[in-house]
Amino acid sequence: MPAGMARVLYRLGGWSYDRRRIVLAAWVAVLVGLAALSSALGGQLSNSYTIPGSESQNAQDLLKREFPGTGGAAARIVFVAPPGHTLSDPQYRPVIRPTFSAVQHVPQTVGGPKAFNASFKISKNRRIGYADIAFAVPFIDLTKSTKAALGRVAVPGQRAGLGVYFSGVQPGTSASGDNGTLIAVILALIVLAIVFGRALPAILPLITAGVGVVAGLQAINAAAGVTTVLSTATTLATMLGLAVGIDYALFILTRHRQHLADGLEPREAAARAVATAGGSVTFAGTTVVIALLGLAVVGIPLLTVMGIGAAVTVVFAVLVALTLVPALLGFSGARLGRGKNIDPQQAMGRRWAQFVVRHRVWMGLGVIVVTLAIAIPALHMRLGLQDDGTHPPNTTERKAYDYLTEGFGPGFNGPLQVVVTGDLRSTNAQRFLRQVDTAAKRVPSVAAISPPIVSPNGQVAIVNVTPSSSPQSEATKSLVKFIRQQTAPFHKVGLNIYVTGPTALGIDFADKLAAALPVFLPVIVGLCLVLLLLMFRSLLVPVKAVVGFLLTIAASFGLTVWIFQDGNLASALGLPATAPILSFLPIIVIAILFGLAMDYELFLVSRMRESFMRTKRATPALIDGFAASGRVVTAAAIIMFSVFASFGTSDDLGTKSFGVVLAFGVLVDAFLVRMTLVPAVLALVGKRAWHLPAWLDRRVPDLDVEGERLIEELERKAEKEHAPGNVPS
Repeated sequence: MPAGMARVLYRLGGWSYDRRRIVLAAWVAVLVGLAALSSALGGQLSNSYTIPGSESQNAQDLLKREFPGTGGAAARIVFVAPPGHTLSDPQYRPVIRPTFSAVQHVPQTVGGPKAFNASFKISKNRRIGYADIAFAVPFIDLTKSTKAALGRVAVPGQRAGLGVYFSGVQPGTSASGDNGTLIAVILALIVLAIVFGRALPAILPLITAGVGVVAGLQAINAAAGVTTVLSTATTLATMLGLAVGIDYALFILTRHRQHLADGLEPREAAARAVATAGGSVTFAGTTVVIALLGLAVVGIPLLTVMGIGAAVTVVFAVLVALTLVPALLGFSGARLGRGKNIDPQQAMGRRWAQFVVRHRVWMGLGVIVVTLAIAIPALHMRLGLQDDGTHPPNTTERKAYDYLTEGFGPGFNGPLQVVVTGDLRSTNAQRFLRQVDTAAKRVPSVAAISPPIVSPNGQVAIVNVTPSSSPQSEATKSLVKFIRQQTAPFHKVGLNIYVTGPTALGIDFADKLAAALPVFLPVIVGLCLVLLLLMFRSLLVPVKAVVGFLLTIAASFGLTVWIFQDGNLASALGLPATAPILSFLPIIVIAILFGLAMDYELFLVSRMRESFMRTKRATPALIDGFAASGRVVTAAAIIMFSVFASFGTSDDLGTKSFGVVLAFGVLVDAFLVRMTLVPAVLALVGKRAWHLPAWLDRRVPDLDVEGERLIEELERKAEKEHAPGNVPS
């Protein structure tokens, strides 16, 4: 932050305090405007993924052009006879025909009852059957009336006593039963009430965080009307917006109350709080935003949009903290000074810092050993996408998945499509199409293969291959790679052969994200080094922060693999199934935890540096800075942990995994890395922590993030005004 920024924030805080009604009205107008924009432009969120440039995506785009109608959504209806019965029993045979007739009343479909009837298949034991419905439009363009009509297709079978379940498009719009946001708010309120001892300061951060989250979600919903936005984007924006929104308001409010306790007038206390803690909020928010925008380096548009959506929510959180928070401080006046005010000299944080300093070697080594031990399972991490097999067992999607597995085999839930393009009349093409069936039967991991389906213009053929393994298994991934390797030589004779389908798309998606990690992580680490170098004018502090951040990431991924992939604590956490780690979880978690780690590093170490610059005594400055900031950082970490952990109660495996990994990451980073490893390392290096070589010192701008020079000027001005013989004008 430039040296003059503290003055700008000081004026902004004072202006917002004085014109609090205008500021409040302005934010109400912003929310109303965003709501109107969301209503006018808002579209449906998507659950589908595209990977531009990948083999599977190129094949999908080709099929949409060559096979009209195949680019739309699809629903599969699964019929299950009661135990001891079959679908061929006399009481169930008449049910199927009215079901076929009901399909013609479903809007936006392709093929009608004839195509539905043609797709109907029954398992060998004749107890399980299914049929497919194809739609002419993508999932996000399906109307509510279409989904309602789809639900009516199941009525004849349900009345007859059959189990009827859906995969793909679901009838109606099932409301989520998750209460993560409500739980997060309640837990945050409890923590804030304990910290402040009064209702007023406890409620204020929740109000301001709510404004930021609502504004961000409305902006994301409006964006969904003009571009594809993943449904996960709103979950991440809510989690992150609540967490940083509460924390940023908490930092400014705590500094404001400290100034009130020091005897400042409420208006001056608010202005100084924005000038000091507000500078840290601005810097911290900027790091989170840059990290989220860094998702663009992955090269997947949906992830870029997700990162932008979360970044916009963080920007709103920062703007709210710098304007609406001081405005609400103005409405509250001196009342916010009441309640708990802990003396830093007697704070528990001081005693903890003294303990860490005394045992700095063992405490530092202990943190490193513990985090590396937790990180061990990350060595066998597998990435993938969710399928119906990861839904809770009581959902229609999961029941359809399980019954299809029982009746037709595990690979039936994830068939592969081998797409052949070129001159299909050529000798090479005919030889390939004749031999593909024979060749497939020699591969143990192939359960079945369909006859070729040729496009209307005769230029493209599709061969459906059913694996003998489940979509998420390593065997299926190996099969995709094997087919691609075996068909590669045909490119030389004028045939282009691709492997696609949802399973292949998921594999390509995971591979592209895994390849992006070695690029994305150095970008984040480099950014961390530069930002902390600019702020603390030190080399050791940034290096120590990077090492701590990497320990946090490693431990978080290790626990995630141990739970969600390996299945430990599955019953305790209510996991519906074990599965590979969600493909985009690691890269998004890196971006978010980087921003949060820099938050804690900034708020904790800046107070230590402030004390050192005043006293030039390294160890006492470390302890004094920790005592001054440890309590608020602890409260912020507990709140952020509570917000993320509350989303870990979700029934959705993806949301649950994000909630758990972020909650654990916050605990590790705040309490092990920042509040234990950081003081231990700083105690070991002493004054060298704050040293910057002369050649670098001349080139690095001097930032005043905490507004130290501004406060000194204000105090000198106050001393002059109160000096004996000085008569106010």
